[in-house]
Amino acid sequence: MERLSDALWDPWLLLAFLLVGGYLSLRTGFFQLFGARTWLRCTLGSLFRKQADGEGARGGLTQFQAMATALAATIGTGSIAGVATAIFYGGPGAVFWMWVSALLGMMTGFVEKTLAVRYRRRSEDSWRGGPMEYIEQGLGMRFLALWFALAVTLAALGGGGLVQSNSIATSLSAAFGWGRLPIGIVTALLTGLVIAGGIGRIGAVCEKLVPVMALAFIGGGTVVLACRAEAILPTLEEIVRSAFAPKPVAGGGLGYGMMTAMRYGVARGVFINEAGLGSSAMAHAQAQVKEPAEQGMWGIFEVFVATLVVCTISALVILTTGVYDPETALTAIRAGTVTGEMAGAPLSAAAFGTVFGRWGGVFVAVCLLLFAFSSLLGWSYYGERGLEYLTGSRRGRTAFRLAFLAAILYGSVGELELVWQMSDLCNGLMAIPNLAAILLLSPEALRLWRAYMETSRTP
Repeated sequence: MERLSDALWDPWLLLAFLLVGGYLSLRTGFFQLFGARTWLRCTLGSLFRKQADGEGARGGLTQFQAMATALAATIGTGSIAGVATAIFYGGPGAVFWMWVSALLGMMTGFVEKTLAVRYRRRSEDSWRGGPMEYIEQGLGMRFLALWFALAVTLAALGGGGLVQSNSIATSLSAAFGWGRLPIGIVTALLTGLVIAGGIGRIGAVCEKLVPVMALAFIGGGTVVLACRAEAILPTLEEIVRSAFAPKPVAGGGLGYGMMTAMRYGVARGVFINEAGLGSSAMAHAQAQVKEPAEQGMWGIFEVFVATLVVCTISALVILTTGVYDPETALTAIRAGTVTGEMAGAPLSAAAFGTVFGRWGGVFVAVCLLLFAFSSLLGWSYYGERGLEYLTGSRRGRTAFRLAFLAAILYGSVGELELVWQMSDLCNGLMAIPNLAAILLLSPEALRLWRAYMETSRTP
């Protein structure tokens, strides 16, 4: 499983993500940078304006609920544990390449969310949209649509149910000494109560949960960085320098290579913001919006928040507090003696602990709880949509929900090395048809973008 995953991702899919994002950025004149005022006005600015009535407002979710549901699945354990792991294995330079993948991924996210609204279909009480629909309708390739649907269903059970519940159980057990099975039972019950209400209840919960968890983590990280303010600029310089010209660490002979930094940075950035995977497009397809390109703006904002804000704070907290020692990390990697306490969430907890003391671990555990629980809600919906497309009906929805809750229970007590590899593999299998569709349908998305920009300029 590990060999299959590595053969798929390194370097082929990593390069594909960068090339597709780079192509779309060039075609739009790097709209994510030079059009920041526009997409911020369409996203944050719209929260203070009353939504106009229209065809897109019947059923589904509000635009903010759609984005919150997508962010719920996006801002998961990767925002804390994933960033720490990228730094541990790839060095400080991995953070720079994470930024690059996010910058280019902003336009990939824009196009896939635009296509999700453009090709969505009306169902009984909501919309059917996402990669399955725009692959089938836009390209006429049902085989690739079925391919994506199968991959996202398996990824929901593995990377969604098993991995996220394992993160919740292990973090709370370490912080408070609680049993992992009881934690899993409570997590499954709470998840079941939410997902039983369908996408409407998921959106309503995420609308309230996502801002709270994001602001709490950003606030805690800001406090730590304020206490380490003198180290921020040297850390930023080290991040950029290490991305291109890594130097050997103390002791000689050991050092991170540029390709290692790029591999872990790009891969972690993709896993965190999901731009190009296509999963979050299914949530955006539910938005109450008439113009597809308008919802695409929320795709840009989603990547911006998930990676360039939340993950940057995670990285700077780790690097400015001095808990990460490159020589120790490289020695352990070379010797094969890396332990669970050296990377991932424990590294983040140690960083916050330099300011908050023993409460640092509690803070990280609570943030992981909120991040992982929100991811469970988002991925449960993605898996349902994938199974619904595969079967052509909703008859298997109850069975999938039960399987998802069983995965939560098993994940809370199991060791999940194999599941992580399966999750990586399923994510890669999702990306192949989705990136192809984004590239082939990009002329349609860019036409919608230009039309929307002309309309928005009209007095």
